[in-house]
Amino acid sequence: MPTEKELFEAVDALLEGDPALPPPAERARLREAAGVTQARLAEALKSTAQTVRNWEAGRSEPRPPRLQAYQRLLEGWAAKYPPAVPETFTGATEPATPTPAPAPETVPAPAPAAKPTSTSRRPARAKAAKPAADPRFPHGPLAVLDGDGTAYCAGGLVLECPAKTIPALVEWTLKESGLGAPRLHRHGKDADPLVALTASAAVRLGLPESLEGPEARRSLRLPDDHPVVKQLTRAKWKLTQRGFGPWPRIYRPAQAGQRQCVQLAILPWDALDSRAWPGADQLPPAELARALGTYASRVLTPRGSTAVSGLELMTALRPPTRPVKDDATGSWVSGTNPGALTAPVDPAPPEATLEHPVAQGWDGGFLDEEAYQWVRDVQLLSDEECLLPHAVGLDINTAFLAAAARLSVGLGEPVHVDRPVFDKKVPGSWYVDLSHIELDPRLPSPFTPSGRRPNGPAWYATPTVAYAVELGYDVTPIEAYLRRETGPYLDPWHDRLKTAYVDTVADLGVTKDLDDEAFLAAMEEHKQVDPGLAAVLSAIKSTVKGGIGKLRERPQGRHYRDGERWPALERPTWRPDIRAAVISKARVNMHRKMLKTAQASGLYPLAVLSDCVVYPSPGPSPLDFLPRDADGKPYPGSFRLGPTPGLAKVEGVQTMAWAVDLMEQQYNPARHIKGGDAVLDEGE
Repeated sequence: MPTEKELFEAVDALLEGDPALPPPAERARLREAAGVTQARLAEALKSTAQTVRNWEAGRSEPRPPRLQAYQRLLEGWAAKYPPAVPETFTGATEPATPTPAPAPETVPAPAPAAKPTSTSRRPARAKAAKPAADPRFPHGPLAVLDGDGTAYCAGGLVLECPAKTIPALVEWTLKESGLGAPRLHRHGKDADPLVALTASAAVRLGLPESLEGPEARRSLRLPDDHPVVKQLTRAKWKLTQRGFGPWPRIYRPAQAGQRQCVQLAILPWDALDSRAWPGADQLPPAELARALGTYASRVLTPRGSTAVSGLELMTALRPPTRPVKDDATGSWVSGTNPGALTAPVDPAPPEATLEHPVAQGWDGGFLDEEAYQWVRDVQLLSDEECLLPHAVGLDINTAFLAAAARLSVGLGEPVHVDRPVFDKKVPGSWYVDLSHIELDPRLPSPFTPSGRRPNGPAWYATPTVAYAVELGYDVTPIEAYLRRETGPYLDPWHDRLKTAYVDTVADLGVTKDLDDEAFLAAMEEHKQVDPGLAAVLSAIKSTVKGGIGKLRERPQGRHYRDGERWPALERPTWRPDIRAAVISKARVNMHRKMLKTAQASGLYPLAVLSDCVVYPSPGPSPLDFLPRDADGKPYPGSFRLGPTPGLAKVEGVQTMAWAVDLMEQQYNPARHIKGGDAVLDEGE
């Protein structure tokens, strides 16, 4: 029998209790409202991003002393960010969540055997992407429709689609398919359902197998008098300004806050570019649905090319608006979302492209922050280097993604300042003379994409000037265009794409726990493990480069004239200054690694192209030349091998004689060491 003292102690313990935390979903809401990523929160609490994800998913709970610190943080956020308007709110620029679509009447059948193809494939080793858990979208984000009316969904589910016209397909998708995906941010919008059409499905629905004729090739869309376009018009459906092309969006204006929109991907019209989705055109519908579903769950439901999806992901993770309460009326109205790009702004003249309206008549020079294209002067090769047998190319994993991490960028308009004092914390464009800085000619200059030493004052993004200061040199800017409202806009974008990249490459057998030898061996085989996942990995990398490139989308069309505005300028995400800052930081990161490698080993690169650098080597492996410290670990600050963004992998291996021959002909060995060109896509 317990004593009275023991009972009172037990009751007192219950009264004191552990700090009461809000429900997991509310924890996530408060963090997102504060504009803080899971990675940043983990860093503050001396934990890991995965642990924070577990807390917000309800899989685990924090323990003291993190419990008390976490509770204090959440209480502070709760006071600043009270719960917003219910989901029925329709006053914001984005419509509210639509009513859930009813489930199809047809009971899903088990997936049929894959159709035979001309090429054999190994069975998938990774788990298929699961459909969205949201009950409004029971069948996941998308489906691949084949010519027999079979719709293959992301989780292996199979539906029967009776539609034989595009309008009927749209109605089925919205009312019966159960397709779609929940929003990535509480102030964003749910993803519209995506249906990808195979060649046979396109023909069944009245579409041509290919876009023919000069007009179609130039505009990549059906003419307005095509029967399918007329069918949509009669059914009161609308198309976006892009028309009916490889990625048509078919919609009706929102009514009562309910969206009615379907995204199609016409596969025979090259909706999946082979450069971004290699081998996807060889996958049977069920496998393609699995690959697209994996991309949708880890990145977002595709909205177009990977460049378009990369830009859309930025907005999905940091929507420009949120509902706020009007103090005067007490009603909910649309307000700006802190930390987001909320309105289109014109760049400063030196940040603009030549054809931009603000650049007309400007003769003060332009920002030239581009990726490296540099080859060392052959005369600077030593005899010892020329006698080495191999040239080894190293590639930096998603270098632009690594550069986007923790990068403070401007959120508003540029302000001109004369004779400013340089501050590395202020994003902007600085006119400064760095030509007095003399570095080893066996390394490219960190200040120009050509790698040549500057010959006078020029415009530079903040990371480039900050690196000059880091190297120990004085800088005295002559003028600048600065942005006072700043923030880490790309942090959520970086965190989501980094996780997508790491998870996908791990599914292909390249995990973080591998030693260098095992890592190199796994990288040799990873593309053959699962062709579908290999295509997803390529698409994730293209999403990074294409998304950054889209920040400075150029005008298109033969009728365009310099000085005219073009549609991309009306987006808040048309921001060439942010693109310049990312590329500047990536180039600086590359130079820092090359400098540390030279200091540790006396080795200098032969050539650099964007995120690929070529070194002379005594052996065919990077382990034959990469420097190590006294403990056998990679020399601090130099190149390290590994599967995460910012670490390196092998791009290719050739003979030293091959590399020298190219250099003598003024060609870049980094461009050709593996084959193909490395470019930063600026989107469509």
